[in-house]
Amino acid sequence: MSVDAPSLDPDWFSSVNDRVLTWFAKNGRDLPWRHTRDPYRVLVAEVMLQQIQVSRAVPFYLAFLERFPTVQALAEAPIADVIRVWADLGRYRRIAFLHRAAREIVERFDGVVPSTIEELRSLPGVGPYTAGAVVCFAYEQDEGFVDTNVRRVIGRLVLGTEPTDSAGHRTVDELARRLVPLGRGWDWNQGLLDFGALHCTARRPKCDGCPLASMCAAFPVESTQETSSTKGKAAAERFEGSNRFYRGRILATLRERSMGENGDGISLPELGSTVKPEFEATDLPWLYGVVSGLAKDGLAVIAEDAAVYDAGNTGEPDHLSVRLP
Repeated sequence: MSVDAPSLDPDWFSSVNDRVLTWFAKNGRDLPWRHTRDPYRVLVAEVMLQQIQVSRAVPFYLAFLERFPTVQALAEAPIADVIRVWADLGRYRRIAFLHRAAREIVERFDGVVPSTIEELRSLPGVGPYTAGAVVCFAYEQDEGFVDTNVRRVIGRLVLGTEPTDSAGHRTVDELARRLVPLGRGWDWNQGLLDFGALHCTARRPKCDGCPLASMCAAFPVESTQETSSTKGKAAAERFEGSNRFYRGRILATLRERSMGENGDGISLPELGSTVKPEFEATDLPWLYGVVSGLAKDGLAVIAEDAAVYDAGNTGEPDHLSVRLP
């Protein structure tokens, strides 16, 4: 049975806080971005962690900060250099946004990452979660914010399931703010994120022995292992072959070409054959569309006059080549 959020008394909030913080003290992960309060480094971490596994993000985070240790260093670097260091982390629009945000921080805020939600939200690519994470984890403000893990934990705890409608999302958002204990925002939010990532997981939640079990509207739950496995396989199949999948392959090819002996440009037909083994001439309009999207995001450059060729032209665009910016 779900709980009416406004009716929850202070003891309920205090009990949830105590149980999660106690769990975090024993089980929290030792992560490099938790050893800093530098807002730039926190911002880099939060951008990298958007839909990327923590274990995969760690080496990229360290390498990225070694090359761009300050917001000024990132702002001054050519976007092509930034893409190379970002390497195969994926989600390339984020690095374009981060690069633009760094330049705006230097130009508008004298090189200091803003400390308010409103100012952070004004930066390219910074949404409510990232803004909340920066003010909390860098500036230690008691701010509540919601990502997938937090939404799952609070949704199960109060609603009995993850919210799927606007009313459920509003309830979770309200509770995320109300649950932040005074003066403990940093520990609380880090703990809640880890609790969702390690304990109250999407596929195999550890309900037996859970510190919140006696308070949880979703307890007891039935095993969802088979359903989750099927969903995970379907999601992987949807990604492979998607435009996002090929965007990553195209950028990887452009990075390799830019570091080779033959210059940094590659013709559109050659690019297609490289990223897609079964590529045919009829795929050129599709490939041009994908590359145009990368160019629009500032991640690639289409040489020559791209207006000569469009999706309605059946001739091979041999005159076009693509490179990193």
